[in-house]
Amino acid sequence: MTTTIVWFRQDLRVGDNPALAAAAKMGDIIPLYIIETPLNGARDIGDAGKWWLHQSLLELDKSLGSLLVLRGKPGDLLPKLAKASGATNIVWNRCYEPNAIARDTAIKADLVQRGLTVESYNAALLFEPWEVKNGSGQPFKVYSPFWRACLARGMTPPKKSQKFTIANAKTNSLPPNDWQLLPTKPNWAAGWEMLWTPGEVGALKRLDAFLANDLQGYGELRNRPDLPNISRLSPHLHWGEISPRQVAARTTMAVDAEGRSAKDATKFLSEIGWREFAYQLLYNFPTLPSQNWKPAFDAYPWRTNKSDLKAWQRGQTGYPLVDAGMRELWHTGYMHNRVRMVVASFLIKHLRIDWRQGEAWFWDTLLDADLANNAASWQWVAGSGADAAPYFRIFNPIEQGRKFDPNGDYIRKWVPELGRLSNDDLFWPHDAPPMALKSAGITLGKTYPHPIVDHAEARIAAMKGYEAVKQAGANVSNVA
Repeated sequence: MTTTIVWFRQDLRVGDNPALAAAAKMGDIIPLYIIETPLNGARDIGDAGKWWLHQSLLELDKSLGSLLVLRGKPGDLLPKLAKASGATNIVWNRCYEPNAIARDTAIKADLVQRGLTVESYNAALLFEPWEVKNGSGQPFKVYSPFWRACLARGMTPPKKSQKFTIANAKTNSLPPNDWQLLPTKPNWAAGWEMLWTPGEVGALKRLDAFLANDLQGYGELRNRPDLPNISRLSPHLHWGEISPRQVAARTTMAVDAEGRSAKDATKFLSEIGWREFAYQLLYNFPTLPSQNWKPAFDAYPWRTNKSDLKAWQRGQTGYPLVDAGMRELWHTGYMHNRVRMVVASFLIKHLRIDWRQGEAWFWDTLLDADLANNAASWQWVAGSGADAAPYFRIFNPIEQGRKFDPNGDYIRKWVPELGRLSNDDLFWPHDAPPMALKSAGITLGKTYPHPIVDHAEARIAAMKGYEAVKQAGANVSNVA
């Protein structure tokens, strides 16, 4: 009987798992996850992501019946496990980060040289990042025509699960207490288990709940951080607990069978399209996480200010919507997408701090931290990325709060020291009458910080910075 090692990575599910399905057809399987020693130049998983990974591995072990967990370098562990277990085949689903591609290429070459059969599959994307090209045969650099081209190709339905039998790995699995993925002192993730349900079962339930309760009106209401009309699927998608094929298929079925708004479903699926676009960018432009996609932005005069960066990270900027978003992130490992754009714009354009500083903070604190999405989105806000038009939109965080949190519920939840202010004063308490502040128990500069930067002055300074980019040859039309 043939034995196949299934090396799980960012595909922590049983359903619609091409590598697992292929292995099950070959014979017995050994499901494996390696808590990896980061490669030279590769990023380790962020701290929030490690918390999620711990929970997801526990759930995958339950779903499979047995999951072998090892720690070390895959290039060392895989041939040793194959020799110990007698496995002749090794399969995995592809990763698309530059360091992962280099790792997998080297490992595959070594394993094949040792006489092992190695196959890889696509489980993470609707389309391979090299498949969808423009009319000139080049990668798309603008999102909308890219997604139209994807839709024109049609979507492959999810693969059916295969029954499998687990072989004896003849190797001891690392116990969960030794995974070293959870925070200890302090346990800053305390209570997250009440907010999130990592794992394949949790992912499918989350999607079904969204489709049943919150898809209707998604096109407009997704911009409201005070309302539940968001999917919150991003951590599940990042860790591969659900596939984009499953998301697309179930969403289409919800529209067809239950009459859900087709317009809202189209908008929701376009967010899956942005994820596809981000991976296509990362694959074709592997320096995306570290270098300006538009080289002219190398001329932007960034500030280095540790005090301002710390105030932003802690939600102590004096701008209520910005502070609410940063506190939501710290307390939950998540931030509403509209607010992500506002806080990113604030760091880049109000504080003029390099987008890479913000991207690094999100990498460590977001449960859904994803190299492609994170880098593409931060560069989009900065104006240095693909399809970043209008290039220099500078959000007014005060007006963004009034527009998208009209009742102030989101701000009051995450900035409770402002909770007793009326809506007239909540979004900018610094102009509130002294009596209003006193009756609300607020002392500016003590119970709530003074603004660390003036909006009007910051906008002028940001635009001057962009003049340097213009002189370097960037297209700065459509200034907002």
